[in-house]
Amino acid sequence: MREKSNTIKQEKHTNSIIYDDNSSARACSILTQHGAIDTPVFMPVGTLGTVKGLSQEQLSHPVGAQIMLGNTYHLYLRPGKEILKHAGGIHQFISWSKPILTDSGGYQVYSLADRRKIDEHGVQFKSHIDGSTHVFTPENAVCIQRKIGADIMMAFDECTPYPVSHKEAQLSMDRTHRWLDRGLKKFKESTPCYGYPQIFAPIVQGSVYSDLRKSSAEFISQKNAPINAIGGLSVGEPIDLMYQMTQEVCDILPKNKPRYLMGVGTPLNILECISLGIDMFDCVMPTRNGRNGMLFTIDGVINIKNQKWKSDFSQIDTNAYSTVGSQYTKAYLRHLFSVNELLGKQIASIHNLSFYIWLTNQARKKIIDGSFVAWKNRISKNLDKRL
Repeated sequence: MREKSNTIKQEKHTNSIIYDDNSSARACSILTQHGAIDTPVFMPVGTLGTVKGLSQEQLSHPVGAQIMLGNTYHLYLRPGKEILKHAGGIHQFISWSKPILTDSGGYQVYSLADRRKIDEHGVQFKSHIDGSTHVFTPENAVCIQRKIGADIMMAFDECTPYPVSHKEAQLSMDRTHRWLDRGLKKFKESTPCYGYPQIFAPIVQGSVYSDLRKSSAEFISQKNAPINAIGGLSVGEPIDLMYQMTQEVCDILPKNKPRYLMGVGTPLNILECISLGIDMFDCVMPTRNGRNGMLFTIDGVINIKNQKWKSDFSQIDTNAYSTVGSQYTKAYLRHLFSVNELLGKQIASIHNLSFYIWLTNQARKKIIDGSFVAWKNRISKNLDKRL
């Protein structure tokens, strides 16, 4: 373990970065008005201002989340930016005092392929709620996120599907870069609504093409943003390509700025990408899969709906990261799922998020004490195993 504070420029949004000697893994703290975020970090997804099925109190404890995500597209439609502004911003509206990150709506627009039209100006789309027509541009995506009041806001980008041709990926990437310049200009011209600074983060695109990813990473690096994100992965491409693109981008992005890999992934994906130099992660998998009976543990993956757990009165998980795992038995949790009791989904979600956050917290400790690679190699063997 070595601390490179003597060679890394001190940034107002981050403290010095600690590197692992045997990989590209790093640890730092991102400084926001609502608290510091210690990395590596997993950020639970709170699409509509809530992590589905959990209270903010549960998200704070026992889960231990440092930060949560909000979804600009969904919050724009409901409750609406004016309601959020009247409430005093997203933190006041949802009673969450810790940092919040909002995406720009780009990924949701991508997912509305049959409901949207993209041109140079922006994206026109129809609401999935009532079919009403709306327009997102790089500029109003900034204005909306100003009114939401997130600590970290994302640039409006275009996310390509997989597979996509090289030509289409390049056209999309170039448009994302032009949109970034427009969004950055609007960000610099506008001011926060609630008296605290916000961070604006650009997004690297380029699908699975090395030349495009490198070009995009170089373009984004020139913007000198406090945080840089990597988008357009975890959209169906093979895992080895995701790792390859991540590594190639991390080799180019500034080493003294946190890196956020959007929408990734499984526990094993997260550990591998930490070793490549990623600092921030988000994914719906721990809560979405949890609501469907899938539990992530250090020993492997449990499908609690399986018959084999019906008479298993052992604890869900005896490891220290899960208070609910040591409180309830597998047989009881399976019973809750078999009768469609909401408590079962809540327990599984709390357990999974606790595990993800424990995993990134442990990664930070191992990076700092110099044992990250050995630890990662040891626990990775079982993470994807079906129990």
